[in-house]
Amino acid sequence: MRVALFLTCVNDTLYPDTGRAVVKLLTRLGVDVDFPAAQTCCGQAHYNTGYRHQAEPLARHFSDVFGSDAYDAIVTPSGSCGAMVRELYPRMGERARAEGRGGALARTLAPVVHKTYELTEFLVDVLGVTDVGAYYPHKVTYHPTCHGLRSLGLGERPARLLRAVEGLELVELPGAEECCGFGGTFAVKNSDVSAAMGADKVRHAESTGAEVLCAADNSCLMHIGGTMARLRTAVRPVHIAEILASTEEEPLS
Repeated sequence: MRVALFLTCVNDTLYPDTGRAVVKLLTRLGVDVDFPAAQTCCGQAHYNTGYRHQAEPLARHFSDVFGSDAYDAIVTPSGSCGAMVRELYPRMGERARAEGRGGALARTLAPVVHKTYELTEFLVDVLGVTDVGAYYPHKVTYHPTCHGLRSLGLGERPARLLRAVEGLELVELPGAEECCGFGGTFAVKNSDVSAAMGADKVRHAESTGAEVLCAADNSCLMHIGGTMARLRTAVRPVHIAEILASTEEEPLS
């Protein structure tokens, strides 16, 4: 199987180790991974801020880069960007048609919509694995990010993968389904509310006694991790890909 890695802007700029972890993990599972160098932003930030028309060229470019029949799937370590492609690209096509611009945009975006997967759903649903051969001897709690929880419906997939990791103790996070407060531009427009929500999330993580809080989206972990640093907590944020890629011979975190 050959897949294209959609790393996302945030990961490419700030968290390249997550991308390396995805490649290491998928390669270990026998997947041929390609990184299309022409990839850019998927347009999520523009769309969510109300600049839908400005997001359309980015969406078209995404389809041009990732829509090749050479790829069996597009895999991303980001629930929010995965949801942009799967949930909002079809809406963009529908809105363009409703505005009298025809179905060209919808046809352009269609090839990427149904073969884009967030990492954990690709592992469980497509590869059919939960034990990926990982080793991570730490106490971990899991935060289900909003897009993964509500848009993609990841459900128990991440937890199933974590429970199968050798040496890992998974503990439940109180208020797990509450937003961490990031919300992309929400954190900028409503900074006080965002900071309060982040502080609540960190207090809940501390109450578990976990060493690590993990999630499937680094944008949320960036917000939570910044709050952890300000509150000087002992808990550290780690992307789930880095946990699943870690082995006894080659620990990542």
